[in-house]
Amino acid sequence: MSRRKKKKIFVLDTNVILHDSSCLRRFEEHDIVLPITVLEELDQFKTGSQSLNFHAREFVRALDVLSGDSLFNGGVRIEEGLGLISVKLEREYHPDISFNFADDKPDHHILNIAYYLSKENPDRQVVLVSKDVNLRMKAKAIHLLAQDYLNDHVKNIDLMYSGHRLVEHVPETVIDRFFTPPYEIEAAELGMVQPLIPHESLILRNQQKSVLISFDPFNQKLRRIDKFPAYGIIPRNAEQIFALNLLINPAIKLVTLTGKAGTGKTLLALAAALECRKQYKQIFMARPVVPLSNKDIGYLPGDIKSKLDPYMQPLFDNLGVIKNQYPENSDHFRKIQELLDQEKLVISPLTYIRGRSLVNIFFIVDEAQNLTPHEIKTIITRAGEGTKLVFTGDIHQIDHPYLNRESNGLSYLLDRMQGQKLYGHINLEKGERSELAELASNLL
Repeated sequence: MSRRKKKKIFVLDTNVILHDSSCLRRFEEHDIVLPITVLEELDQFKTGSQSLNFHAREFVRALDVLSGDSLFNGGVRIEEGLGLISVKLEREYHPDISFNFADDKPDHHILNIAYYLSKENPDRQVVLVSKDVNLRMKAKAIHLLAQDYLNDHVKNIDLMYSGHRLVEHVPETVIDRFFTPPYEIEAAELGMVQPLIPHESLILRNQQKSVLISFDPFNQKLRRIDKFPAYGIIPRNAEQIFALNLLINPAIKLVTLTGKAGTGKTLLALAAALECRKQYKQIFMARPVVPLSNKDIGYLPGDIKSKLDPYMQPLFDNLGVIKNQYPENSDHFRKIQELLDQEKLVISPLTYIRGRSLVNIFFIVDEAQNLTPHEIKTIITRAGEGTKLVFTGDIHQIDHPYLNRESNGLSYLLDRMQGQKLYGHINLEKGERSELAELASNLL
C-alpha cells in the first residue's frame, strides 16, 4: 500500500490575490499561509474602482467570513475538501537570509516567513507562489521552492488557434461552385479531416485557382468572402479580409484579433465600426493604462487629460489614418468629427468606460494582452443586447509586470471561447505598416 502524499504549504504573495481574489479555492487539499505583510499590502488597495481594488476587497471579505482566533493559531479550513488557511505574524529575520535581504521591503518579509516555514516543516513541501519573477528568483537563490500562479495559464500557447488555414489540392469543380450563385456549399461537402471551427476562415487552393471562404456554424455552410473596403480602408491580404468579414458580421458578437505591430488590428476594427455605425448606438474605443516602469500615472505632470493623452494617442492616430482617406470637405471626413463631437464615437482609457452600460455598442478594446483574465471577464459580462465586443492585441508584447503569454486575458479568452458560435478569431501575421517596419518586427 502506497504512503499517502503529504500536503504542501503554499505561501501567497500579494500580487496573486490582486490577480485572482478566488485563489484560496485553487490549491485543492493543500494548506495556504498568508504572511501578515500581505494583509497590510491589501489594505492599501481596498479603495478604488480598478480590478486590483475589486480583488483586494473581495479577498478580505472572504477571509473575514473564515476568520477567528484559529486563523492566527493553526489555521481554519477553507471548506470541505480543501486545506487550511492561516496568517503568520512577522518574525525576526532568519540568520540564513538576513545578510542578503534588506528588511525595508515587503517582499523580503514574505520571503522570510516562507523560509521559516520551510525550515520548521522539513517533511512538507513549502512553495512560495508569486507573480513577481524577481521574488521567485530570490526564493530560488535560498533554495526555497517558488512558482508562478498557474491557475489561469493557457497551455500549449505555441499551438494557439489562428482562426484560418490553407487547404490545398481542392478539386477545381469545388472551387468553381463558390463563383456561381449562391456562392456557398454545404460544409460537409468539403470533406475536411479536421473538424471546422465556428467562423473559421479558409483559403481553398489548387494549382490554377483559389478562393477565400468562411464557415457559417448557424447554417453549416461554407461561403465565399469577397474583398471589400470599410470606411475607405481596403484590406491588403487574406488575413485582413478574413478579419474584416468577422468584424462586419452582426451575428458574431465577440471577435479577437491578434498579431504583431503593424498588422492592422486596431485600424481594421475601427474602420469596421465606422462602416456599420448605423447598427449601433455608440462606438467605444478603449485601452488599459499600463504606465512605464510600473509607476502610477499620478507621477506624471499636468491634469488628468494631459496624463492620459499619451496612452490614447495611438487610437487617435488610427482614426487619423481613416480620416485621411477622404478630402477634408467630404461627408465621410466631417462625419467622423460629428461622431466625436456628439460622443457617438468615444475614445477613452478602459478604466473610465468599465462602469458604463454596454447596450447596443460596438466596443473595441485595444492592447487587450495587458488585461488579466478577470478583467476580460468583467468587460464581457457587462455586454448588453446588441453589443459587439472586439479585443485586439499582441500576446508577445506585454507591458503588465505580472502577466505573460500564458496568463494574460487575451490568451485566456482565445483559449476558452474557441468553438463558440458567437465568437470569431483571426491571427494577423503579415505586417502592412511599411517594408521597414516589417523588417524590424521580424529581425529585431
